[in-house]
Amino acid sequence: MKRAPYCLFETTLGSCGIAWTENGDSSSLPAVAFFQLPESSEKLTQIRMERVCGAYQPAKPPAMIDVVMKRVRLHLEGKPQDFRDVPLDLEDAGSFARRVYEAARDIPAGETRTYGEIAKLLKQPAAARAVGQALGRNPIPLIIPCHRVLAAGGKAGGFSAPGGRLTKARILALEGVTLEPPSLPKLQRTFWEITRP
Repeated sequence: MKRAPYCLFETTLGSCGIAWTENGDSSSLPAVAFFQLPESSEKLTQIRMERVCGAYQPAKPPAMIDVVMKRVRLHLEGKPQDFRDVPLDLEDAGSFARRVYEAARDIPAGETRTYGEIAKLLKQPAAARAVGQALGRNPIPLIIPCHRVLAAGGKAGGFSAPGGRLTKARILALEGVTLEPPSLPKLQRTFWEITRP
């Protein structure tokens, strides 16, 4: 990703990060270029944002980005938001990945699709694995709701954000979708039960 301003902001899940690009044209809106779900600490979230954005000081977000941050907070409080109107900068993504992200953005809160369903929608029915790989590289999770895309049979599938499948299941639960707890050791199952909304 090219150098981009970013900031951190608090949510009920912890400290998130958001980066944006601006065209320098006062008539155009900034576009979200990267989004980071909480790492295990605010410091780790900041380190990840610095590494990805190439900027070492958090910046004051423009008004539109501030609105997106407020909507993310509401979403993570269990008040689902529709982020399809948020401008995105996906310049670094390939054309197939952009098509996958657009398909994922069309999935409403409270619903899910499978990797295979997305592949069929894109008229590439044998590309379920490629869909999963594109979603695994999603630079803007939550806003591009890759958490709403599951493996065959309604299984959780992967999730590359911190916390992996547990985070995926928790965000889906906030939207009203319940997944069965993955087969995990007892300690992780207990964490699942405690953190489930």
